Amino acid sequence: GRLEAVTQQMGYHPQYLDSFLKTQHYLLHMDGPLPFDCRHYIAIMAAARHQCRYLVNLHVLQFLRAGGDPQWLRGLDFIPPKLRNLNEINKILAHRPWLITKDHIEKLLKISEWSWSLAELVHAVVLLAHCHALASFVFGCGCEQDEGPGGRGSLKPLSPGNQCFCEATAGNSCSQELLRINRKRSLDSCMELDSLRERVQRIHVETEGREETRLPQQEREEGEGQGAEVGVQDGAEHRPDPSTGLSPLADADGDVTGATNLACYMQDPDFGYQDFARRDEDQTQVFRVQDYSWEDHGFSLVNRLYSDIGHLLDEKFRMVDGLQSSAMAKRQGCEPSVFKRGIWNYIHCMFGIRYDDYDYAEVNQLLERVLKVYIKTVTCYPEKTNSEMFDRFWKQFKHSEKVHVNLLILEARMQAELLYALQAITQYMV
Repeated sequence: GRLEAVTQQMGYHPQYLDSFLKTQHYLLHMDGPLPFDCRHYIAIMAAARHQCRYLVNLHVLQFLRAGGDPQWLRGLDFIPPKLRNLNEINKILAHRPWLITKDHIEKLLKISEWSWSLAELVHAVVLLAHCHALASFVFGCGCEQDEGPGGRGSLKPLSPGNQCFCEATAGNSCSQELLRINRKRSLDSCMELDSLRERVQRIHVETEGREETRLPQQEREEGEGQGAEVGVQDGAEHRPDPSTGLSPLADADGDVTGATNLACYMQDPDFGYQDFARRDEDQTQVFRVQDYSWEDHGFSLVNRLYSDIGHLLDEKFRMVDGLQSSAMAKRQGCEPSVFKRGIWNYIHCMFGIRYDDYDYAEVNQLLERVLKVYIKTVTCYPEKTNSEMFDRFWKQFKHSEKVHVNLLILEARMQAELLYALQAITQYMV
């Protein structure tokens, strides 16, 4: 429930934090195609793919405050079919975005009682990509960890009942007007406390009466064992480790204590990341940025179907690209732009996205193996990241520089998912 952990980490780069918060606020709290409760439920579905309890708990609370039906929190079997149908592209975008096709889009948009509109689908896709990438940041910076004295965060807990990301930014450069609007939105959508407690307590009682279905836990692989070199495959599909138990609970006072079961929010839990680069595969599958790019194609499409979100996303991509990294680059013996591009292109390469004008031999020259292992783990299976991995890479670097790497991971991953999804939507429209 410590909702300020993300903003505290991003606060090392306040200009980026400001841009991030504006985008997050717009996605979740401003006018848009999707109802407010559905937005938070989609965020729950996205975060659950990576077993990110931090984000799931945050959005469970916000879902209830927005007037969401507590029965939905029992899992995907209890939500409307229209929302449940989003599960397939949630799964694909989270783990193997290159598999998404216009057929997936057509299936959601086909005329039926449960069909999506293009505007709704674009809103949902941006939310999914946003939360998948944010889960990488949460695990990569240790926000999921229980930080104690001497931990790298020394985070101060806030009451989860009246805080969200945007409200937890006092002292940062996020505008006061944004905070005022967000607080008003939260008050407008917040149910009476007694009513909230009663509803959560009721679902808790119902949940206790049901037999718990516990999925077998899968063995976790060591991060060091993953192929960190460009073009080296892992040799085995990563299998998530679903949590056990059943959904939101209330304590003795009726306060929300969070979701204890994340597996109920996803189907096909064994579906995970697989290396895109396989030497025996036809390279025509590679996504070439020269054929479909964010700047020339994705931006205009998303902005047309979901007004203004393209500008906010574009600002965020540019902001992370403009962050100062001279110290990092100097230690690696190269120019800042060269170093950042190496990290960005390495991340996109893991998702099958290639730039014709880039020499990928530079990646192995610029990025030492321990850094590549870290980047790949945080990007592709962030739930396997632990505090030791964070502390081990770049021991001589500042904490803010490590956070910078995680911001590059967040934005590069989000753009990769958006490119595949928006290309599929474009192909459907054509």
